Amino acid sequence: MPVLSKEKRTAFLGERRVIMRIAVVRPDGSPLVTPLWYLYENEAIYFTPRERSEWFACLRHDPRAALCIDEQPLPYRKVMIEGVAELLYDVGADDEWRDLYLRMAKQYVPDDDAEAYLQNTISERRGLFRIKLAEAKVRSWRLPLADEAGEGIWHQRYYQDPKTEFDSRA
Repeated sequence: MPVLSKEKRTAFLGERRVIMRIAVVRPDGSPLVTPLWYLYENEAIYFTPRERSEWFACLRHDPRAALCIDEQPLPYRKVMIEGVAELLYDVGADDEWRDLYLRMAKQYVPDDDAEAYLQNTISERRGLFRIKLAEAKVRSWRLPLADEAGEGIWHQRYYQDPKTEFDSRA
């Protein structure tokens, strides 16, 4: 599959209303995946859990995270990020980064409603995390566009030799 150039990746990550999913590890080792809002700025992904969210507790215990940012319509652009989430502001410091939260809200609600959303949720204490792309494993891809060849787009490991018998148990 074609990868996104840095410019196309930057443009995609900055689009409005694209939801991110974060995968974290629970203390018992089981995975937890949560959909959430994010903000892409300064080559980093910023995200904010509420104080009592399970995934906030998981990140406190183990800051490793995997992020999936993708879209449903063609060409199915996807960015996958694996890294260590850095807690920039713990709960109680919300006023110090409220401007960033307002910019994040504007990615998901109309600009005119973002301030009202912020005021309606101001009592919900949050932390602020980021993952810098330069310090993470980042992969991206999309389906070929109409004028691009569609053959051979998958990684070689997905193709089987037609002479090899298919084992349905695999």
